[in-house]
Amino acid sequence: MADRFATRAVHAGEARSHPYGALTVPIVQSSTFLFADSAEVRAFMEAKAAGDRPRDDYGRYGHPTQRAAEAKLAALEGGEQALLFASGMNAITTTLLSLLRCGDHLVLIWDGYHKTREFVLDFLPRFGIEVTARPVETIPSLDGALRPNTRLILAEAPSNPFLRVPDLPALSALARRRGLHLLVDSTFATPVNLRPLEWGAGLVLHSATKYLGGHNDLLAGVVIGSRALLPEVEKARGLLGGVLGPQEAYLLLRGLKTLELRLLRQNATGLEVARFLAGHPRVRRVHYPGLESHPDHALARRIMTGFGGVVSFEFDGDFAATGRFVDQLRLPGIGPTLGGVESIVQQPAAHLSLDPRERAAAGLPDNLVRLALGIESPEDLIADLQQALRA
Repeated sequence: MADRFATRAVHAGEARSHPYGALTVPIVQSSTFLFADSAEVRAFMEAKAAGDRPRDDYGRYGHPTQRAAEAKLAALEGGEQALLFASGMNAITTTLLSLLRCGDHLVLIWDGYHKTREFVLDFLPRFGIEVTARPVETIPSLDGALRPNTRLILAEAPSNPFLRVPDLPALSALARRRGLHLLVDSTFATPVNLRPLEWGAGLVLHSATKYLGGHNDLLAGVVIGSRALLPEVEKARGLLGGVLGPQEAYLLLRGLKTLELRLLRQNATGLEVARFLAGHPRVRRVHYPGLESHPDHALARRIMTGFGGVVSFEFDGDFAATGRFVDQLRLPGIGPTLGGVESIVQQPAAHLSLDPRERAAAGLPDNLVRLALGIESPEDLIADLQQALRA
C-alpha cells in the first residue's frame, strides 16, 4: 500500500474490517471490559508486569476507540507511540510532571501559549522544579543557560501568538549533546507542515482540539514519541485520570482523515491573507513565517512545508480601536481557540486581562490581533478584512 501522508490519515491505525461490517471505527462506549475467567485475569496481570497491555480492562487506562486514534497519530508524526489526553493542557502538564522531579531544571523557549507559561513558571516551582525562560533569539547561546540539573527543553513551533519558529535542528543537537529531553508543541504546524521528531525532538505535543480535530467540536491533547520515553507518561495518565473519552476519540479519528486537505487550504489562505495585511496602511506589522519580513522566514522555509492558517498582526490603533476593528469583522467568530473549519478572531490582550499592566507584563500588545483562518474562500475573508479596516 502507498504510504503517503493522505493515505495514512485515512487508513493508519484502523483494521481492514470492524464489527458488524462497519466502515468506521466503532465508538466503544464502555468503562469496563470483562474477563472470561480468573485465568485470563492472571495472564493479563503477568503481561502487564512484563510491560505489555494485551487488552483493555478499565476505561481510565484506555479503550479501543482511543487506541485506534493513537495509532493513526503515531503514524502521521512518524513516532513509535502516541498517548491521547482529555485536553492539550492535560497532555503537556502530565508529560512535564512525569519527566521532571524535584531539583530538576527546565528551559522554556519564549514565546508561547500563556497557559503553558503559567504552568511552567508558576506551578512547577511549587514542586521544587527550577525554570529558565529564554527568547527564541538566544538559541545559539542556549548552552550557557543549561545547568548540571537541566533535564528538559520545551519549545513551540510555531509559537502562539507571534509564530516564532525555533531552530529545531540546533535545539536537537544541543539536547543530544547534553543528554536532555526536547519537547516541541507543534499544535500550530500539525504533522502536515512540520514533524519535529524528524528534526531530532524526543517528543511532540499537540492540542488536538485545534487542527487535528479540525471542527471546533472536541477537546483533546496528544503526546507522540519513542516507547523509551512514554511509559512514565502513560502511567501518570492512568493515575491522574486524563484519558480521552470514546466520543471525542471518534470525532478526532473523523477529523484526522481530512487533515491534509484542510491544512493545504489553510496554508494557502494564510499566505494570501498575510500578504494582503502586510500591504495595508492600517496594519503596522504582520507576524507570519511565510513572509520574508518575518525574523524566522529562512528557517521556516528550511524545516516547514507550509506556514499554517494563523496570521497575527498589529492594528494601527489602541486597545479600544482594535476591539472595534475586531467587532466589524463579519465572517470570523470572536473566540479563544483556532484550527477549525470556521475562522476565529481574537484580540489576545482582551482575552488575557482588563488590567493594562498585566497585559504589558505578558508581552501582548493591546493592538495585536490573532486571526485563525478556516476553510472559507480567501477572497471572501480578504473582502471582510477590507471592509472592517475601512470602517
